[in-house]
Amino acid sequence: MKPFAVVVAALMLFWILLMASCSAALAAGIPHESNRYRNDLTRQARLIWGIDAPIAVMAAQVHQESAWDKSAVSAVGATGLAQFMPATARWIPVIDSQLSNPQPTNPTWALRALARYDFWLYSRLRADTHCDRWAMTLSAYNGGLGWVLRDKKAANAAGDSRWLWWDNVEKYNAGRKNDSFLENRGYPRRILLMLMPRYQQAGWGQGIQCGGTL
Repeated sequence: MKPFAVVVAALMLFWILLMASCSAALAAGIPHESNRYRNDLTRQARLIWGIDAPIAVMAAQVHQESAWDKSAVSAVGATGLAQFMPATARWIPVIDSQLSNPQPTNPTWALRALARYDFWLYSRLRADTHCDRWAMTLSAYNGGLGWVLRDKKAANAAGDSRWLWWDNVEKYNAGRKNDSFLENRGYPRRILLMLMPRYQQAGWGQGIQCGGTL
């Protein structure tokens, strides 16, 4: 092999190893178990949201909810990948007839239900930006749509914008307990600002543009 060809081959090998190293670094912090459900989440999300579904957002949400453990059970009784409470799981067929016979510990059922519930909430909330609207959606998923609507009303009454989440609606507590309020406010921040970028960079698909800070 000629010297130039040796150099080219060495550079190609270096590039391959570098890319492999970068991929491993980007995947750091993403549970290996997530790979079992990646295709299923992508399929279910696109069936409901369309080809431009923000899959990285929903992947980050599953990460936050259960760390991709289909057998996860919370202290308050939420179960499965999407951590549905029994009452919510029984209600989900009302908004999606294909999700009759609630099975929150069934990964396919849970992932479709998460995508459907997110879409249902997102459709009922308005905000000035895609990121603010998603933050409201995630807050509603975690704590209930009614609380978000009351918090929006409180923000407006205090002179802040009801159409912006970050540093506006997120500051207001319309009456829930302090520990529940703090958990709820951390939920969209962790998903959109910390976890979503990991899944985007690891090639899970598109997320959304967010300018908030941790």
